[in-house]
Amino acid sequence: MRKRLNQLRAAVRRRIRYRITRGGLLFCFAILLVAAAAGASANNLLFLILATMFSTLLVSGFISRLCLAGLELDLLLPEHISAGRAARAKLYVRNLKHWMPSFSIRVMGVPELPANLAGPGEHPAILTAPIYFPVIPGGAVLEESVDVCFMRRGAHRQNSFVFTTRFPFGFLDKSARVTLLREVVVYPSIAPQPGFAELLTAIVGEIETHIVGLGRDFYRIRPYEAFESARHLDWKASAHTGDLQVREFAREQEPSVEIFLDRDVPHELEDWFEHAIECCAFLTWSLWQMGAGIRFRSQQFDIRVPEEGDVYAILKYLALVFPQAGKPEEAPADASSFQIVLTASPLRFRDLGWAPAHLLAPEAFDGSGLRPLQ
Repeated sequence: MRKRLNQLRAAVRRRIRYRITRGGLLFCFAILLVAAAAGASANNLLFLILATMFSTLLVSGFISRLCLAGLELDLLLPEHISAGRAARAKLYVRNLKHWMPSFSIRVMGVPELPANLAGPGEHPAILTAPIYFPVIPGGAVLEESVDVCFMRRGAHRQNSFVFTTRFPFGFLDKSARVTLLREVVVYPSIAPQPGFAELLTAIVGEIETHIVGLGRDFYRIRPYEAFESARHLDWKASAHTGDLQVREFAREQEPSVEIFLDRDVPHELEDWFEHAIECCAFLTWSLWQMGAGIRFRSQQFDIRVPEEGDVYAILKYLALVFPQAGKPEEAPADASSFQIVLTASPLRFRDLGWAPAHLLAPEAFDGSGLRPLQ
């Protein structure tokens, strides 16, 4: 009981902001007119009307403040959230006042201030649309399904919301802010940016070429090589060309892709680094959905999927990673895998065994999309 009273006192003392509405301005103008008429005529009836109008204004402010007092908010987010994509969440509003309901309450999000990973300017509120509650009974907890959208990757530690009401007469728009002190890790956007889909198509084609071998899925017909088994000879094609031809099949093993993100990025290329992170997230997510084995590497980070974790471990790393100058380059871990390198300095990696890799450098992010550097 004592804890409830302390919570209610803190809620009543919550800083509430006022904004007069158009109806409130008209009502105040009417008060001035009645006051002028009462002073000029000394009519007792006008003084009574003036007192009633003042009382109405005061009662409106008091009741609207009580409506905002004692309200708590909680937001239950899904486990995995990516930037720029709406996610379904649960919004809970609790009324701590057991003796009084709250009327006409609207819940809205507050634009986020810029952070280290956010870039300049404000970011839109995570709540995509305001939520309206006609009445919240005393002591009740109301639940509402909402769409939330985070516009930047990273750790979000403060998410602010605003309770607003114009009850009972609409003279004042009163608002009280509430902040949820809870850390939420938001993955980079996995939506295809301009050029990403074309890049993925090209990479998938090169992966299929990279892993050709013997298996069940037919791949191509090629000339026979010495010491190969004769059981895969294609006699019809051999008779047609006059030379021995072999039917080649795709390997049955899953393709393996090694992706390396270079964190050694100068300050002037930080925007490219953010774009490279989104490219990494898109490629990792798409290749994982295709069933490819992925080894993601960066300075001081190395994980194989699915052997050592899932794709969300990579996305979480990409959500929190930042550029850091002076990080040394590294050699490829598996020369037999298909390699993709995202770096601001591709020449450093060509001398370390990455020459056959698919290199993506700042020049690959132009107006026409992405293109690999050969």
